Amino acid sequence: MIGLAIALTVVAAAAPAGTISPRPAPPSAGAFPILELRQYTLHDGKRDTLIDLFEREFIEPQEVLGMKVMGTFRDLDRPNRFVWLRGFTDMDRRLTGLSAFYGGPAWQEHREAANATMVDSDNVLLLHAPTSAAAFKPSAARPALGEKRPAGLIVATILYLRSSPAEAGQIFGAKVRPRLEKAGVPVLAWFLPETAANNFPRLPVRAGERTLVWFARFKDEADRSAHAKQVAAAQSDLAPLLERPPEVLRLAPTERSELR
Repeated sequence: MIGLAIALTVVAAAAPAGTISPRPAPPSAGAFPILELRQYTLHDGKRDTLIDLFEREFIEPQEVLGMKVMGTFRDLDRPNRFVWLRGFTDMDRRLTGLSAFYGGPAWQEHREAANATMVDSDNVLLLHAPTSAAAFKPSAARPALGEKRPAGLIVATILYLRSSPAEAGQIFGAKVRPRLEKAGVPVLAWFLPETAANNFPRLPVRAGERTLVWFARFKDEADRSAHAKQVAAAQSDLAPLLERPPEVLRLAPTERSELR
């Protein structure tokens, strides 16, 4: 089982489990238009176990290698689901980074503990931002281990399309996003399927799916519910393009999620 798909390489020896580094590695900066939306199904009661391990051992080593852990989340509707977002500057660097992960001592040390929490780790969409405006723009520094910070609510909406995602992307950027923003719904980013083949096949992705995925930030569930009608109205121009109803992920940022 490949598991977390993050065979981690570190440039220095990993700290012993349970220790807190006083000066974590600086986060990756810049644009990351390639995105993996990763949804893991875990064994009963193991979500917090994996999150603790992930936040202690798996964030900084990835970013040292030039990748970006955009966000890590508890799925509010699926108690055994852990969701996270990983960004890359391009597909070549994706291959380089993932190859380095699987050769690294950190993954070798922690992979058994990580894999032991998982039922399935192959629910992955490989995406790209169609324009520079569509990509995430990380700004806030990630909380340190043990730091308490307001989390809010992130909502990912996956639209399953009958036809070309490019057409849906144009409509979203030109019509849907402005309506959402006018209604007070902050759109963080939106993505279409990456058209290049998966260049690291040891990590399966859901190939051949026609999707548009967009992300929004809300204060809490009450705020999201209050905007539900506006969201539905804003997406109305996309309704004829949908193959089935949207999939909505209500995501609670974990303690160290940068996206919150």
